[in-house]
Amino acid sequence: MVRDDAPAVARFNGAVAAIGNFDGVHRGHRAVIDAAVARAATLGAPAIAVTFEPHPRKILRPSDPIFRLTDETSKLRLLAGTGLNGALVLTFDEHFAALTADQFVTRILVGRLGIRAATIGFDFHFGHERGGSPAFLAEQGERYGFTVETTAPLEDEGRPVSSSSIRGALAEGRVVEAAELLGYPWFAAGMVIKGDQRGRDLGFPTANIALDPDCALKHGIYAVRVGIGGLIRDGVASFGTRPTFDDGAPLLEVHVFDFSGDLYGAPIDVAFIGWIRSEAKFDSVDALVRRMEEDARLARSALARAGDVFPPLGEIEL
Repeated sequence: MVRDDAPAVARFNGAVAAIGNFDGVHRGHRAVIDAAVARAATLGAPAIAVTFEPHPRKILRPSDPIFRLTDETSKLRLLAGTGLNGALVLTFDEHFAALTADQFVTRILVGRLGIRAATIGFDFHFGHERGGSPAFLAEQGERYGFTVETTAPLEDEGRPVSSSSIRGALAEGRVVEAAELLGYPWFAAGMVIKGDQRGRDLGFPTANIALDPDCALKHGIYAVRVGIGGLIRDGVASFGTRPTFDDGAPLLEVHVFDFSGDLYGAPIDVAFIGWIRSEAKFDSVDALVRRMEEDARLARSALARAGDVFPPLGEIEL
């Protein structure tokens, strides 16, 4: 991974560039990436992703926050598992947003990278006020000597494969549908933080992660698969405000089955495999514990049916 105009960007000279925001690195994005990898193989060139951080909407529409499917690190880990040779991360700030489409091509694609080819999605627009279109980029390619391949829209049983469709599914707890569109189970990554240790007292110790405040995942109980230091374990998770106790800030609480280690401060990945139920308030702790036991049983069953699925994460090369 290279950021902006770091000296290491020289190793990408003459690359085939898959260009896009790639939030989620879903199946539609993979079509763009796979096209770049295939084209690079014919040219004997490196295949790279050219992407943007933070999400452009944070700069262009700061009052309208977005539910990101992947934070920067998660996105780069997914890109690292696609067969690309690297990624150029361009800092999207007010200065970058002011670049015209022509300047983006001449300064970055031609001047900084000297690309031999580009692959983009059918709806890719770039430059100030989205002045650059796929047709414009193709024209610029003819002018500066690089080819442009535009991938067609992708649908799955009539559903558009898009980041917005996936966000909508997750907001309703439809994690199986989200996985079908993504091509892998949606996951959240984070450091385990100390909670109130109530779960331990109830017989269900949890690893707690504070997700992004803009995360719009439906509050409820999920069957999950947890990546811990290279190992993958099954579990059940609650995302929500704990209405039986405090109605606090949303928190992801993960109970890892048959695990007794100390995870405080450790990075973990939590993949959402199945939906179990909505968050609920219980009249007593005993009633809650009985329901948690049933949730765990249902989660084990859902995970057994799902098989050994987990996000295809690679290692980021800095």
